[in-house]
Amino acid sequence: MTHILITRPEGKGAALAQQLEQAGYQASLFPVLKITHFTPSSAELSPLLNADKIIFISQDAVVALAQLKPNINTKAQFYAVGQQTADTIYEQFGVRAAVPKQYDSEGLLALKSLAEVDGSNIVLVKGQAGRPDIAKTLKERGAFLNNCVVYKREPIAAEKSNWTDHWQSLKVQGIVITSNAAVDAIFNNLTEKQLQWLQQCRFYVASERIAAYLQQQQVSLANIHIAAGASDDAMFSCIKQQGSNMSEQSKPVTADNKTPAKPAAPSNKKEPAKAAGVANNNKQKISKVAVVALIISLIVASGVGYEFYQKLNARKAQNVAVNELSEQNKLLTQELQALKSAQSNLQQALFNSEQKVAAALSESAENNQQQLKAALQQAQQQGASLNPQEVTSLQRMAEFKLWAEKDYQGTRAVLKRLDALLSEHPGTVEVRQAITQDIQTLDSLKPIPTEAIYLKLNSVLTNIDNLAFNAVNIPEEATQVDENALSDDVNDWQQNLSNSWNKLVDSFITIRQHEGVAIEPLITDQERHLINQRIKLNVTQAQDALMSKQASIYFNALSEAKRLVTEYFKQDDDATKVVIKALTSLEKEPLNFDPKVDLKSTQQVKEWAQ
Repeated sequence: MTHILITRPEGKGAALAQQLEQAGYQASLFPVLKITHFTPSSAELSPLLNADKIIFISQDAVVALAQLKPNINTKAQFYAVGQQTADTIYEQFGVRAAVPKQYDSEGLLALKSLAEVDGSNIVLVKGQAGRPDIAKTLKERGAFLNNCVVYKREPIAAEKSNWTDHWQSLKVQGIVITSNAAVDAIFNNLTEKQLQWLQQCRFYVASERIAAYLQQQQVSLANIHIAAGASDDAMFSCIKQQGSNMSEQSKPVTADNKTPAKPAAPSNKKEPAKAAGVANNNKQKISKVAVVALIISLIVASGVGYEFYQKLNARKAQNVAVNELSEQNKLLTQELQALKSAQSNLQQALFNSEQKVAAALSESAENNQQQLKAALQQAQQQGASLNPQEVTSLQRMAEFKLWAEKDYQGTRAVLKRLDALLSEHPGTVEVRQAITQDIQTLDSLKPIPTEAIYLKLNSVLTNIDNLAFNAVNIPEEATQVDENALSDDVNDWQQNLSNSWNKLVDSFITIRQHEGVAIEPLITDQERHLINQRIKLNVTQAQDALMSKQASIYFNALSEAKRLVTEYFKQDDDATKVVIKALTSLEKEPLNFDPKVDLKSTQQVKEWAQ
């Protein structure tokens, strides 16, 4: 009874073992690998939401991703390397996946829908260090590829040298392998004797890729049998077919004419001897009749001997022809075996196709309708394919308005238009994030109200002439009574003498008096006019500096105008209060005419366009 060893991971291969035992084989489950699931970061899972195509490498990849319950675009096109993976995708996500005719990487890449993927967002859900050819080829075809690693295969914690000794003791003759990782787990760190024993076993593998990898371990191609896939049915058919071929080759080849012929005339050879004896005993009785009889018997004996010699040569020639025919039969048997192997693969492929053709035909119409609907929706949303030149042109326009025209609102409007354009196309998340940051930066820059400030300065100009100077008018001289007037009365001669003396003194020294408080320094009308003109000149200079975007000149002019108003005009006057308040408010205006703004979207657009 042929003993088959199944090395698939734990939980897989039980159905295959049952099929083999029912067919008369001895089957043993011996997992050499264990599956460890990963938990990718949100950044690694986020491309699933905007993906155009999602490719699953194996059933383990589907199960591991489904356990994470990620946000996934179920309207994307799903792909599976094999039919079992496609069935698992439908069970977990309710989506029908495209499956290649050839269940391997080459078959997947040969699909027409993966031939032209330039600019498409593709997510490859896979195990650690698996299927590098798929990622490499899709990148070469221009796709934006994101790897989502959700599990890894690793050898179970056991001594590999004990495996082979145990298998040899069980008299294992065939080994089922479904991954390159299983090959590494089995063949690493073996002794020469163990390796020689393994190389004599028959191996049943799931693809040509595994067969080529197994040949690197010096396993003969005659001992490697390739199934039509990794499914239990495909493996069972391969094992059963190869078992039938081995039985046919073990039958002995026989020939019809190999039995040696016995000599036909030994008795005739005694006749000459007998005749000679008679002649010796009866020499004297010899007659002519006896001589004639003797001659006739000699002739008959020689004829019989010649015939025997001819038959012997004929048999030798026949044996040579039989040997040649046997060699030809062996060559024909080998060719027949190769033809049967090819026929087995073809029958297996036809068998799988016949099982799925009914379901495929029933699902084809629904799948086509869904794809057509999705294509129409995408066409309505996108309208036309994204033109990199248009994106680059809008970005350059935004930079021109920012640096050349200092038009921050115009820059913001152009970036808004660019963001709206990119929102209709996948694969532009990073560029849109940078654009959003630039728009927020521009929103934080408040525009300078140049016109309002100019009008406030003009209002100050009109109020300058209404200001009241901080000075008093000289009052009229007080009316005085001449105390030194002379009297006409002679008796007042003494008083008149005193008055005369006083008048004499007054002619040298004159003292004038004014009624009221102390008098502050006086300003002439010409000086008042000059002060007013200086204030107006400073206000006008502030207006010119505002229009020419010279902040330092603006603030210096306002400061000088405020100083003159404070120094020469009455502070308790209403007009002065209004002017000072206006000048103080104008000094607080944040005139940042040249803020430093760096557009982060510039570098992102350049990288995206490349």
